[in-house]
Amino acid sequence: MTGTVFKTAFTDLFGVRHPLMCGGMTGVGTAELIAAVSEAGALGFLTALTQPTPEALAAEIARCRELTDQPFGVNLTLLPTVRPVPYDEYRDAIISSGVRIVETAGSSPAPHLPAFQAAGVKVIHKAVTVRHALKAQNLGVDAVAIDGFECAGHPGEDDVPGLILIPVAAKRLTIPMVASGGLATGTGLVAALALGASAVSMGTRFVATAEAPVHENVKRQIVANDERSTVLVFRRFGNTARVVRNAVSEEIRHIESLPDATFDDIADLASGARGRARVLAAGHVEDGMWWAGQSQGLIDDVPTVAELVDRVIGEAVETITKRLADAVRS
Repeated sequence: MTGTVFKTAFTDLFGVRHPLMCGGMTGVGTAELIAAVSEAGALGFLTALTQPTPEALAAEIARCRELTDQPFGVNLTLLPTVRPVPYDEYRDAIISSGVRIVETAGSSPAPHLPAFQAAGVKVIHKAVTVRHALKAQNLGVDAVAIDGFECAGHPGEDDVPGLILIPVAAKRLTIPMVASGGLATGTGLVAALALGASAVSMGTRFVATAEAPVHENVKRQIVANDERSTVLVFRRFGNTARVVRNAVSEEIRHIESLPDATFDDIADLASGARGRARVLAAGHVEDGMWWAGQSQGLIDDVPTVAELVDRVIGEAVETITKRLADAVRS
């Protein structure tokens, strides 16, 4: 399916063929994957902080541009860190490289919006609650992505799943909304559009593709896992995260349950550097904490990105024109 099949506020705003997005994923959002996503007609986001320096990010943007002439963006996740991150320099590298779409996440994008807006950069802000999505809208972002409780990463502390969160947000927002969390199929895309979203964002589903820059063991493990193969960690510390259920995440949960546990007690186990090196790069899927959502239960293979996008859009069209049409009787 190569032409424009769905026309939504998202496809109009960002100039892409399909209402489908691959949001930023640390350690995964590199040029090979993101260029493939964009070439397939969806919107992909390089991950700024996957690159060790702003200069390295500028080089990765240039490399992605060599691989595709289609729209792509950069994710800039704003979080407190042990070692200060030069966010202003990363932001300036994005702008000076001519990127025109940014996904922000974590803390408020307010400090960076004036610079992005002055440069004509469109901003999607990721939120996990309606109140935060509304705050981002009031700040002047162009769209929001709303993450349901099913998502990989940080779903917040309210535990509201997408089936509720998406339509509640749609009723109150006036800018385009992207649905995220638990989405991996064409039927999920149809459901999200029906609930009021303009597009969907898939993360875990894009990790299990041929172009994703992770070890094959990781991709095979996602296929083998089911919808119960995640756990919630860091809840005790008010920073809940959904990660893959494995030996390390279960040990983290055990330590967290101890009466006097502090984050220092799990810091080494929970290290992002450990997860990227031992799991994503080396393929030791039990030897580090790594991220995936409940959508693992919907993933049965490792296609190319082009095959996946074509399948998702084709399934969505078939769902609307056949399955749902056949269910309606006059």
